[in-house]
Amino acid sequence: AKDLLHHFGSLPRLLACSQNELTRIHGMGLSKWAQIQAAYELVKRSLEDGLSQDSIFSSPCHVREFLQAKIGRLPHEVFLCLYLDSRLHLIECQELFRGSLSHTAVYPREILKEALSRNASALIVAHNHPSGNPLPSEADQELTKILFKALQLVDIPLLDHCIESGSGFFSFSDSGLMKIESK
Repeated sequence: AKDLLHHFGSLPRLLACSQNELTRIHGMGLSKWAQIQAAYELVKRSLEDGLSQDSIFSSPCHVREFLQAKIGRLPHEVFLCLYLDSRLHLIECQELFRGSLSHTAVYPREILKEALSRNASALIVAHNHPSGNPLPSEADQELTKILFKALQLVDIPLLDHCIESGSGFFSFSDSGLMKIESK
């Protein structure tokens, strides 16, 4: 394990390696790569299960860890919705949109439709920046305002918009950017 970490430089790089990269290392075969991937999937599922058992706000660190595990190492952008019940427990995490290396088309109408179909009482949205910069773009900020106002019309609060990158994490809520006027 120590040699593998040294070879790849970090745990995220090890987890993101392809089976070809791992099997080039002496003593590592397809079964070892499959075991590493299976262990990683178990961690992701454990984190998601923790979010469905406890209130999101009783474990904000869990949300961050879950998002890091779920979308932090993807080579393309994805947009997730975390639908919450009235006790702020996770109903479901859904990958709603998938894009390219630097862009994902997001449709607020679809987000509202999916939230209503799950009878969600609140929502957290998240996406990744494969570029490595977790800071929101102007388009990210504008989308957050549009979603906040649209969800407000159907009494579903948008609690946060999180951005995960391989090198960092950004929360609109933690940074104070969720204080959006409803004009």
